[in-house]
Amino acid sequence: MAERHEVDLAIIGAGPAGLYATYYAGFRGMSVAVIDSLPEAGGQIAALYPEKAIYDIAGLPAVRGQELVDALLTQAATAKPTFLLGQSATELTCAEDHVLIGTDTGTQVRAAAVLLTAGIGTFTPRELPVGSGHLGRGLRYFVPRLEELAGQEVVVVGGGDSAVDWALALEPYASSVTLVHRRPQFRAHERSVTQLHESTVRVLTPYEVSGIDGEQHVEAVHLAEVRGEGRETLPAQAVVAALGFIADLSAMERWGLEMRRRYVAVDRSMRTNLPRVFAAGDITDYDGKVRLISVGFGEAAAAVNNLAPLVNPALGTVPGHSSDAA
Repeated sequence: MAERHEVDLAIIGAGPAGLYATYYAGFRGMSVAVIDSLPEAGGQIAALYPEKAIYDIAGLPAVRGQELVDALLTQAATAKPTFLLGQSATELTCAEDHVLIGTDTGTQVRAAAVLLTAGIGTFTPRELPVGSGHLGRGLRYFVPRLEELAGQEVVVVGGGDSAVDWALALEPYASSVTLVHRRPQFRAHERSVTQLHESTVRVLTPYEVSGIDGEQHVEAVHLAEVRGEGRETLPAQAVVAALGFIADLSAMERWGLEMRRRYVAVDRSMRTNLPRVFAAGDITDYDGKVRLISVGFGEAAAAVNNLAPLVNPALGTVPGHSSDAA
């Protein structure tokens, strides 16, 4: 049976802005549901650069991407949110006193207000052409925690920054790492490529994955040389397919949101043109917009405070000081 949830605030997007908004809505006394197309919270940070250092977070001179996500999740947990991960919001209907959201899995969420924190849109990984049946059984599209692959023989597939970064990051944990790319050239930062070639990571180019073996779990990966006769089979317990992600804004466009290029237009209160629908973070656009994680945090707080009276008329837009809540 399809799930049904009724909450004060539905947040679409579980990246940094969405996670901070979750905490802040809980601080304002709201119940929250968080919807995201990815199977784990964290948005682009968790999916693309969990091991990269981030330098523009107030109070933190430097923080690893996954460390920031973990801290935001701990903070968001105080709101006791309902996480609806691995499903995309496909339908949004505005009524006089609520908004109804439907997902691609049939889940329905009724909320007094909606906050869009969807980054660059619905974010889905590009699938590995072969072996998709092993997803969750050794095949994965991102690695939020490197220690999960400790001691395993790992094959990383791809030629961009994510593939190179994960190969390097997994080197101290895995028993072996092989990076497979179908072109001799990489689309990654030059310094990272230099580090790759100086590491113990085995680099195989131009090769592509032609098959994956293993009944219950990945046991071996078959490789074929691109436009050549070379063939190789590698023992492996994990395959990380870092082939990039596809951003899709089509659902938001169907909902009737006013768009500026590929962004949702908002006013100073983070309100969109749709009733009871607000937006914050990288998805938004307004005069003077600056796309930084730190700015997204401020926009999330502004949005929650401005939508609060829609959730409960007794709630004002002025929140008071968090130190007074203890």
